[in-house]
Amino acid sequence: MLPETFSAPDRPDSDPTGLLARLIAIDSVNPDLVPGGAGETVVVDLCSQWLTARGFEVHRLEKRPGRPSLVAVARGTGGGRSLMLNGHLDTVSLADYDGDPLHPRIHDGRMYGRGTFDMKGGIAAMMVAAARATADGPLRGDVILACVADEEHGSFGTEEVLESFTADAAIVTEPSHLEVTLAHKGFVWFDVEIEGRAAHGSRPDLGIDAIAKAGHFLVALEALGRRLAQGRAHPLLGSGTVHASVIHGGEEASTYPASCRITLERRTVPGENADSVERELAAVLDELSDRVPDFRSRLTRGLHREPFEADTEAPIVRTLTHHAEQALGHPPVVRAEPFWTDCALLDRAGIPCLLFGVDGEGAHAATEYVDLASLDRLTGILTATITDFCS
Repeated sequence: MLPETFSAPDRPDSDPTGLLARLIAIDSVNPDLVPGGAGETVVVDLCSQWLTARGFEVHRLEKRPGRPSLVAVARGTGGGRSLMLNGHLDTVSLADYDGDPLHPRIHDGRMYGRGTFDMKGGIAAMMVAAARATADGPLRGDVILACVADEEHGSFGTEEVLESFTADAAIVTEPSHLEVTLAHKGFVWFDVEIEGRAAHGSRPDLGIDAIAKAGHFLVALEALGRRLAQGRAHPLLGSGTVHASVIHGGEEASTYPASCRITLERRTVPGENADSVERELAAVLDELSDRVPDFRSRLTRGLHREPFEADTEAPIVRTLTHHAEQALGHPPVVRAEPFWTDCALLDRAGIPCLLFGVDGEGAHAATEYVDLASLDRLTGILTATITDFCS
């Protein structure tokens, strides 16, 4: 139920606030983050109905049952550039939200609710912008909306979209405070298994303490972090970072632990990748093997995602920046993000892209809101950018 102060417009295609309220009222928690989460099925149904009613050709992609993504296309007349707008439909948990996370509440020019900022505000803006830009007939180029599953976990939604769809450029509408985001960090996860030898606690002559040996690695990892901070820095992102995330070891108080496993995360900047990080960590472990008696280890690479950096001269960057400056009355701030986004997947697929989205606060937090004035501005900027780029 919407608050009394909220009035849904007669034509929600002309007002992103009304569409956003409908999106927020739908539970779309990512079940890979929260077991039993609702997933994207119901919210994809709403987006499909909304876009079909406005003449879009709608494709439902569901390689993983119960985890659909949606691609909607307004076909161009030909000869123009195609543009994809990408945003994710999944949210993080509702459990720790302060209040009713599915009740879109408006106060002081802000809409509160889970996903308002991250990132159903961006979804509403790109849907309304595409509807506005094509309301009077097709443009020359295709307008493609990718409303994807699972960005909050593994990003298989955008990966599935890119198996069947491409474009000349893309805009990811993740929240950016109406600032043009042209780079972000990547990450790679590793498990480091430190090997010891199990023995009774009374027999130090037989046992090798894997946890104590792991302590040497943790000290070396901290030193690596200091070297990274003092080394090569990206102009927008700074340097890469590394930290230990999880540690497991030992069985009981009276036994020397046979193994200790450390999971770590290495955040990467453009110019770094999973291979270079693996060589870096292997060198650290090799040095410990040479220096520390009985130090044995095994390094295993896990999930990795590449960093992203846009070409500042790409037509989509110049087009959106121009229309943002027209709407804001000043050149938009150019920024980078420390977190990873689907921009990297689009860029790897050969689609020039950037990130641009709403203002607000509270991603993954107990209170989340979007600034509604920024939602309107974003919608206007996207509308002008679509019209210009695809004409």
